Amino acid sequence: MAFNTKLVQKARKLRKSSTIAEIKIWEKLKTRQLKNYRFLRQKIIGNYIVDFYCCKLKLAIEIDGQYHQNRCQEDRNRQKTLELAGITIVRFTNAEVHSNLNRVLQVIHDKIEVLEIRGIKERG
Repeated sequence: MAFNTKLVQKARKLRKSSTIAEIKIWEKLKTRQLKNYRFLRQKIIGNYIVDFYCCKLKLAIEIDGQYHQNRCQEDRNRQKTLELAGITIVRFTNAEVHSNLNRVLQVIHDKIEVLEIRGIKERG
């Protein structure tokens, strides 16, 4: 997808104003603790910014807080567009991250394994 340069400043602002839930997830992703994959934070993809993104797996992780409560249809359209571009999206709420971080990390780990298997089948 084409890179929308108009979103650069917004992505920088989002990095500086991360929620506590995003910070908790980033602490695990930035140090490659999930199967040694590199994730980027507030990554611009086309006309969208995703919370976390692994280029190699084409995996986006979204942490939904208060902002997303009134944007359900917008979020569905955004997700559909990204999925049509071959990106897998995993969504969690802030509450899920706060109440059970280990479960959230396990779900991400499991999704990575599924994507690895899919990648092996596609290559082989």
